[in-house]
Amino acid sequence: MIARLVGFLVEKNSDSAVIDVNGVGYLVQLSGRSLDYFSETEGEITVHIETQIREDSITLFGFASYLERDWFRLLTSVQGVGGKAALAILTALTCDAISVAISSGDKTMICRANGIGPKIAQRIINELKDKPAAIALFSSAKGDHLTVEDISQSAASAHHVGNFVADAVSALLNLGFKPAEAERVVQLASEELGDQATLDSLVRLALRLSSKH
Repeated sequence: MIARLVGFLVEKNSDSAVIDVNGVGYLVQLSGRSLDYFSETEGEITVHIETQIREDSITLFGFASYLERDWFRLLTSVQGVGGKAALAILTALTCDAISVAISSGDKTMICRANGIGPKIAQRIINELKDKPAAIALFSSAKGDHLTVEDISQSAASAHHVGNFVADAVSALLNLGFKPAEAERVVQLASEELGDQATLDSLVRLALRLSSKH
């Protein structure tokens, strides 16, 4: 069972890469976030691996962090969520955002991932919200420090016109705000910015407003 690869990225596709380890190339399926991370890393890389063995295939799924790998394991434990679906979720959302979506029951956030519909999103929430392993990851995610840019980009990945306020609230939830406080300061920011509001400006102004109250 392969658990880790240490080598060089020698080829990449839209959702996979070839990792050269001492002259042997391993095809590894990756989330968009991990692929971007490894693409920007010079020299040798360490890829955490989850090996899936099927009757007719062996597939390597790779991750830039233990946290992402652990979320992959949890997501694929949900009925109807395969490896590709789990990677789609990890591509659309940070691990922090997944934690927030599940703990708050926000299936709309999970539906931002390609190929994930409301039924599957709700099943993910129902099956993981009270699962001990997921609760442990909720706690670990709270210790991560995210930038406004990271949160804004995640929320904007599947943005639709008119959803700036909802996305800004989700962004503040990712930063650790309580729901009521997030909604209050985002509403204040929305009223102040009016038609000039963008997702980034809403988040930034809401953060400034929260520090004043």
